[in-house]
Formats: sequence, structure tokens, C-alpha cells
Amino acid sequence: MQDRRTALSTGLFGALMLLGAVVIIVDSMRLPDENSAMGPAVMPVMVAVLLGAVGIGLLVQAGIRLPGAARAELPGAWWRVVALVAVLLAFALLLPLAGYVLTAAGLFVGAALLLGAPRRWVLLAYGWALAAAVFLVFDRLIGLSLPSGPWGF
Repeated sequence: MQDRRTALSTGLFGALMLLGAVVIIVDSMRLPDENSAMGPAVMPVMVAVLLGAVGIGLLVQAGIRLPGAARAELPGAWWRVVALVAVLLAFALLLPLAGYVLTAAGLFVGAALLLGAPRRWVLLAYGWALAAAVFLVFDRLIGLSLPSGPWGF
């Protein structure tokens, strides 16, 4: 059985994802059309459709689970929220100094630990691999410049 707060949070997050999808679609329609099969709006629209589908799925899931959800207090929920905000602020402040890979790995690992992920050492490898993969795809393959930091990555 799921608690009421989790069901409400799931619904809220789903609604925010759906709203984000709408904003992305509206913004991408403002991009200039280059009369090619793959214009600049294709990728943002694809991401927005996936984002909207996941948001709708979360809303449906919350709607199903909310009527039977019990009220429960989660111990330490407020300090986790404060710690997540601190991790996000640290990411934003350290990004220009340390580069994307190091700060993104710290963000991924920190958020996962605060959300209760098991196997802490494996998490470091996953965080580093995810950050490096995103850096390689966006910076090297697509050509979108990400902060490289003093080490070049």
C-alpha cells in the first residue's frame, strides 16, 4: 500500500511533466522551418511527446492509487528536500569551475543517495558513466558545448 503523500507527489510530478511537454512543443513550433525532413523542431517535439506520455502515465497511476492510499509520515522528508536543493545549487555553482562530467556525476550520485538508492559504490560508477555518456553525446557528437572544466571534460 502506498502512502497518500507519495501518490499526491506522483500526480504533481506527472502534471509538471505534462506542463513541461506542452511548453516544449509550443516553443519548438516557434523555431524556423528549414524545409528539410529533420528540421530543428523534430527532436524537441519527440522529447516532449515522451515527456507528456510519462506525465500522463504518472497522473493515471496517482489517480488509481490515491483513493486507497494511507496517511503516513515519512521520517526525514524535509531534510532530504533541503539536501536535494543544496545538491542542485552546488551543481549550478561548481559547473563552470569543475566542468560538466564531474559536477553532473556528483549531482546524479547525490540525488540517488538522498532518494535512497542502494549499492553506494556501484552508484559512483553509474553516475560517472552517465555523466560521461551525456557529455560525449552532446559535446562531441552533437556539437553542443558543455563546460569542460580544467581537465577538458
